Amino acid sequence: MRQYKQVSALNRRPTVLYLVCAVALFSLLLFYIQSSLFAGSLSSARKSEIIRVLSNFQSSVQQCVDKRGLGLTAHIIDHCNLILKYPEGTNSSWYNAQFKHFEPLEYKYDVCEAILLWEQYRNITTVLTREYLDSRPGGWMDYAPQRIAQLGTKKCSNKTLCEENLNVLLPAKPPFHPRQFRTCAVVGNSGDLLKTTFGKEIDSHDAVIRENEAPVNEEYAKYVGLKRDFRLVVRGAARNMVPILNGSDTEVLIIKSLTHREINAVIKTIPNPVYLFQGIVLRRGAKGTGMKSIELALSMCDIIDIYGFTVDPGYTEWTRYFSKPRKGHNPLQGRAYYQLLECLGVIRIHSPMRSKRREDWSDIPGREMIRQAHAAALRLKRNEDDHGGDLGQFGNCKVWGNVDPENSGPVSGSPDMSDVRKYSNYSKWEVIPFESLRREAQDHYNQMQGVSLYKMDGNRLDDLVCVRHSSKSDA
Repeated sequence: MRQYKQVSALNRRPTVLYLVCAVALFSLLLFYIQSSLFAGSLSSARKSEIIRVLSNFQSSVQQCVDKRGLGLTAHIIDHCNLILKYPEGTNSSWYNAQFKHFEPLEYKYDVCEAILLWEQYRNITTVLTREYLDSRPGGWMDYAPQRIAQLGTKKCSNKTLCEENLNVLLPAKPPFHPRQFRTCAVVGNSGDLLKTTFGKEIDSHDAVIRENEAPVNEEYAKYVGLKRDFRLVVRGAARNMVPILNGSDTEVLIIKSLTHREINAVIKTIPNPVYLFQGIVLRRGAKGTGMKSIELALSMCDIIDIYGFTVDPGYTEWTRYFSKPRKGHNPLQGRAYYQLLECLGVIRIHSPMRSKRREDWSDIPGREMIRQAHAAALRLKRNEDDHGGDLGQFGNCKVWGNVDPENSGPVSGSPDMSDVRKYSNYSKWEVIPFESLRREAQDHYNQMQGVSLYKMDGNRLDDLVCVRHSSKSDA
């Protein structure tokens, strides 16, 4: 009898054990379900807040376009997308032979993508440097040849071959810093400038960026000013640079995208500092040297005022302020995109029809609203790309490089430079004591922990090359 009781007890123990395990598993399952529901609820709440912030920003952009667009209106599709429309009857005189149609009267834009792109430009370097090529895998062998038009090959057989063509154009590290200037004037070449007297206002900026062969002299001074700091130059304009630069030895030339025989010949005869623009290729609603000038300005200026960009309605001829009128086009798409950029807080537009209200920027979203919208757009993008967690300010760094301040390379130039070029004032920009930078530039450098950001080519918003400097004295 006693033996039977012992067997029964032994039989019951596994049953109790199973019950305990089942209860534990059920509790864990219940906890997991509740946690998932809570997390889902939290995620939903966060997304709702993101959409609320972006929707408010869209409304602000819409009101800005309505007030400043000179007939343009913004029509919101959702929290990211809107359409800019021209009034019925607008003259669309430009015919696209490739697609066989006239310019449309409406354009769709993704505001979330636009604000991510243009706020990113505030933090990146747009001048090609040795540290970028040193950090990027295959930078000298595969990427550098794309920047040398006269090389005639898609690949360098060795680093020295590319260095011979690029040495005179490559600083060791960024010569210009984010937020180095408070205000910058980007001056286009439109004939509309002759309807204004912006000259003194343009000259009042901390830095002035001009384009190609635009003359700067007393004849045009009241329209475009006399101050000359930077000039973005395309290949076709290179042969005319010597007379244009006459009397301005310190104006910095930024060569757009490629070095080539024409510009190399010019470089030997002038003492001006010369650099190579990084040449990022991105889809956007406006193209040309003017847009590249804005990219350059945004990488080193807090406030960007643009002049001579043909943004008023009724413009039917393509003219430059220094050339005769010629038959041209009505750039509707470009005008719409510049208006979008103004209402995103990227630029401030100055033109004949806007001159009476040029000092009133109250209807443009403020920096705090832009900051919140940028943060919301970034969280939304990372959620859509399935990036969990906060990736921080270096979340888009795909390639990292490090620079030893003791071996960061010489000031720009090469030993075989001509006698004229040996007097180039490169050190004005490349050997700047950290303490000499304006406070905002110093704060940005410290915030970025001494890291310089470079954009990789392509149509993606992310994929950055990030180079860490080991000492702030190397700024």
